[in-house]
Amino acid sequence: MPDLLIELLSEEIPARMQKRAADDLKRLVTDGLVEAGLTYASAGAFATPRRLALSVEGLLGESPTTREERKGPRADAPEKAIEGFLRATGLTREQLETRATKKGDVLFAVIERPGRPAGEIVAEVLEGAIRNFPWPKSMRWGAGTLKWVRPLHSILCILSDEAGASVVPLSLDGIATGDTTRGHRFMAPDAFSVTSFDDYRARLKRAHVLLDGQERADHIWHEATNTAFAQGLEVVEDKGLLSEVAGLVEWPVVLMGDIDAAFLDLPGEMLQTSMREHQKFFSVKNPKSGRIEKFVTVANRDTADHGAAILSGNRKVLGARLADAKFFWENDLRVARAGMQAWLDSLEQVTFHRKLGSQGARIARIAQLAGELGPALGARPETAIQAARFAKADLASEMVYEFPELQGVMGRYYLAEAGMGDDIARAAQDHYSPLGPSDDVPTAPVSVAVALADKIDMLTGFWAINEKPTGSKDPFALRRAALGVIRLILENGLRLHLDQVFDRQLLRFEIAGQPDGENADAQSEALLQDLLNEIAEHGVFVTAYNTIREKIEGSLPEHLERIKEKIPDTSADLLSFFHDRLKVHLRDRGLRHDVIDACIAMPGNDDLALLVKRAEALSAFLATEDGENLLQGFKRANNILAQAEARDGVEYSYGADAKFAREPAEKALFEALIREEGAISSAIDAEDFASAMASLASLRGPIDAFFDQVQVNDDNDVVRRNRLNLLSTIRKLCLSVADLRRIEG
Repeated sequence: MPDLLIELLSEEIPARMQKRAADDLKRLVTDGLVEAGLTYASAGAFATPRRLALSVEGLLGESPTTREERKGPRADAPEKAIEGFLRATGLTREQLETRATKKGDVLFAVIERPGRPAGEIVAEVLEGAIRNFPWPKSMRWGAGTLKWVRPLHSILCILSDEAGASVVPLSLDGIATGDTTRGHRFMAPDAFSVTSFDDYRARLKRAHVLLDGQERADHIWHEATNTAFAQGLEVVEDKGLLSEVAGLVEWPVVLMGDIDAAFLDLPGEMLQTSMREHQKFFSVKNPKSGRIEKFVTVANRDTADHGAAILSGNRKVLGARLADAKFFWENDLRVARAGMQAWLDSLEQVTFHRKLGSQGARIARIAQLAGELGPALGARPETAIQAARFAKADLASEMVYEFPELQGVMGRYYLAEAGMGDDIARAAQDHYSPLGPSDDVPTAPVSVAVALADKIDMLTGFWAINEKPTGSKDPFALRRAALGVIRLILENGLRLHLDQVFDRQLLRFEIAGQPDGENADAQSEALLQDLLNEIAEHGVFVTAYNTIREKIEGSLPEHLERIKEKIPDTSADLLSFFHDRLKVHLRDRGLRHDVIDACIAMPGNDDLALLVKRAEALSAFLATEDGENLLQGFKRANNILAQAEARDGVEYSYGADAKFAREPAEKALFEALIREEGAISSAIDAEDFASAMASLASLRGPIDAFFDQVQVNDDNDVVRRNRLNLLSTIRKLCLSVADLRRIEG
């Protein structure tokens, strides 16, 4: 069985495209080979800045001969039907076979396809892969029609076995395949031939090219950390930068240089970001002080002066970059120390969204909501308001304009320089978190209040203007914001009624969006505030609305009347969105979706901490034998009840009476229900769902015995109704813990 080696040598491929391109080459070629009948043992793809390579081992020497039979129309079928069958098979009428069947004589086509040599198939597959390669961006060059990410110089394509290597013949726009490649652009530019993948890899290494991207990354990190360690320093870990730099060089040479002393007192994050974004440098810090003092750069060649000239040039360019950063920093400090009002004023002129107003208006909403959330989180309202007011001030700073990824980080520095408290400064950085499922969650009360307010304002705002995520589209990262709220609540153990919070924030958006909302008179403003207060107290929009109407003994102003019906629906839809995100989050923690659905159906489902507590207890309960058997008993009781209620046209929920009990198992069940009903109710009131389910589990035996020994549909109508009401008591008790009707199985 021969091995296949392919290399596509070109001008430099952008680092961000290399990994995907190598995977695409492997997929396109191997899928094409298998589809043509050539199986293989293994395949590996590689990428460097100048080349994509694919090695396929254990390839069949030729595709197998295939024989296919197709049943056609009857022999006496209309000519058009027979002609269609001939076109589909590619045969003539004389080549068809006529066979007798139960339905008469039927035409059959026997199609034989002889095997083809591997080289012929490889050439076809490779040409298709190159011409249809899914580059994010591609280009044409010269007079040809071929497109590639950068001009393609050569194609190496050989099949090798014990007898030697042979070139697979193929020509694309004047580029003919061969068995030659080239090494490093500067250190070994001459062409050389190869006979196998092992020979190819070894000769590339002698020609100063490390083929494997992971090998290049490992070499860079090993050399960088060893060089830093020798000077008592540490390299700041940056996996993304390491992967990118490994895609910029074929022969990595690690060099460490000094940062000018004039810049060493700049914030470490600023130095690291500037060096990473502009120069692709790694930061090197002093572990004792935590200060960044040096940098590591990776050259693409060995030099006679051991990189001295390269380091000198890099230091000059870095000095210019850091001089700009220092200028921004010093300008920003003057504004910060003056109270940041200039930044807050400028944000009033920055549009957040054309339907949601300016950044300044958004900040005002976030501050108001953070102040309302603060007490429930252990934060003083005035502190939460002040933190929210300044949390986004750095968006107007020169440093964040230059490096947007430093938003929040610079805010923390500026607020500290402005003399704000540590909790306010920390909130500026922390309120953006968590940004993803693995990001750390803030725990400081002020930071949590601002983080929740920021994300909830974002979500309620886009729900208010009906710009919700659809399918895979989520341009405003609302799914991420919802997951952030969920993690903030669960990981901090917060007890919040989200429906109430949504109602209040949605009301603010609706009022601001009314034509006369901004110019409402003082009475309307007072009524609005009363309405917000009522929502805060009762947690239900419609109840609060009706309470206000009763207070004023009449109708509310027109702009308040118009929004009565919209708020509850929007709030419910947003809560449903949260429940969907919660299902995904809890599924990763091992909780079944039907268990979560059973708990979402219960009252108080906007209290996510309570919902998860109930779901975890239910999941643990159903994992036991008692839980599983009780679930089956509940489903049996519920099914019998549903059938009886549908047949009789009545609801059996008026309470069973023990005096009508006849059978011992029936009496025992009455006693068990009376004994456990109070315990279950008390446990649920105390939110001790584990105890409530333990009490339910004790009913398993009496319920099983009842169904084994008692006939529910007794001939005596009084006894029958009493037993159905007894089943209703079982159903009611079980449903008080969770909606077990939603549990599958």
